Amino acid sequence: MSVERLLWQEDATGLARLVNRGEVTPLELVEAAIGRAERTNGEINAVAEPLYDQARRQAAALDRALPFAGVPTALKDLGLAVAGVPTHSGSRVPPFVPDFDSVLTARYRAAGLVPIATSTTPEAGLRLVTESRAFGATRNPWNTGHTTGGSSGGAAALVAAGVVPVAHASDGGGSIRVPAACTGLVGLKPSRGRVPLTPLESEAWFGLTVQHAVTRSVRDCAALLDLVSPPDALTPYVARPPRESFAAAAAREPGRLRIGVSRTSPLGLPVSAETMQALDSAADLARAGGHAVEEVDLAFVGRDFMADFARLVAAATAGAMRLEAARLGRSVLGELERATRVMARFGELVSGGALTAAQGRLNALSRRILSETAGYDAVLVPLLAHPPVAVGAMQASGVDAAVEDMLDRLRLTPLLRFERFLGQLMDKSLWFTHWSPVQNVTGQPAIALPVHVTEAGLPLGVQAVGRLGDEETLLSLAGQMERLSGWTSRRAPFHVPE
Repeated sequence: MSVERLLWQEDATGLARLVNRGEVTPLELVEAAIGRAERTNGEINAVAEPLYDQARRQAAALDRALPFAGVPTALKDLGLAVAGVPTHSGSRVPPFVPDFDSVLTARYRAAGLVPIATSTTPEAGLRLVTESRAFGATRNPWNTGHTTGGSSGGAAALVAAGVVPVAHASDGGGSIRVPAACTGLVGLKPSRGRVPLTPLESEAWFGLTVQHAVTRSVRDCAALLDLVSPPDALTPYVARPPRESFAAAAAREPGRLRIGVSRTSPLGLPVSAETMQALDSAADLARAGGHAVEEVDLAFVGRDFMADFARLVAAATAGAMRLEAARLGRSVLGELERATRVMARFGELVSGGALTAAQGRLNALSRRILSETAGYDAVLVPLLAHPPVAVGAMQASGVDAAVEDMLDRLRLTPLLRFERFLGQLMDKSLWFTHWSPVQNVTGQPAIALPVHVTEAGLPLGVQAVGRLGDEETLLSLAGQMERLSGWTSRRAPFHVPE
């Protein structure tokens, strides 16, 4: 079997075992990943910065006994520092080039992972599709006419295409889970405070953003979380310490659990029949695992909740653009995409008092969500309201583009202070995925599970949401569902190697 076929077929744990046993070398794996990236990137457009030469050097000097020795990976072009590597954040604004590594970058390398590239993201991570003026559209290996989701769409494309088996990702409103759901992968958003963001940041988006990975298997997701999750000296707050290793939790049977199923859209927008089929598939797997499954009503999570989430993201975007202006000594607004500029200007209109009030309302609703779901070991919730959309489908066009242009050119963003106008903008931004920001606000762990493939051959995952700080139960359930379903054998029919 060729090394490229091994790379395409195995998960990270399986590849590392081959390296540990001397059946393949780190350099062979890395060369196979680089070769596959070069052959496929013209079709999927997932690489922001190639790191091929430094990957070869790292692989040649690697200790083969490391837990992920020689396993190639990719690092998202957003929110992560890699010394000497430009961070573009999906933007035409001149990149930031750090002279240090993030804790997460260093821990990946210490585990034996070899970054071969940084992966594409929409500008500032603001969209749930990976399309930008700076890099173009990233495409889904299952069907290159469709999206990979966002904002970790480049990461998901590289894993789904068989270039790397795991890739770094981050999630401020669904950006790990949505791409995983679009590309047939496992994507865990950990609890708030589980994985350090330091020293680049202490927290991001007022604590909404977390970091982890998209993976081919639950065991990879769990083992990697064990390696990267301990707090460091600069971590301002941490999630509850696990009772056991995450890898052990993923490998064991979960026992009989009480599982909720929530179907209500927080935005009250249309939901496809295939989304409900995917949710039913997940519920059927839970029943097959011996669990008690029942419907749960979370209808109190509605449009006001999502509007307050939008205010926080807008304020965070405005602040980020101020920091970019300070770094470069000039305004960056003219180099931003129109939608990003509108969001930043709206954020400037959110006063300190309005921001604090929005946070207070979100915190109150979070406490209610946590209280009303505390009796469930996990709650199954949709991620995508529709199967992965066509590339370009989320771009403003026609009347929507005219309104966005008016808001931008005529500086009419004050209209977004009114619920009607903010609601229209929110619906256009989130009609593809209604649910994912909720868990960023509550801080709960949530894992995207590849339970369904549509009649058109596109993945459509759903999420299981756990109790705050309890990734162990979530990973144990996910591991059982994976064993029952056999989804690890699914691969995108994309450049299948001999």
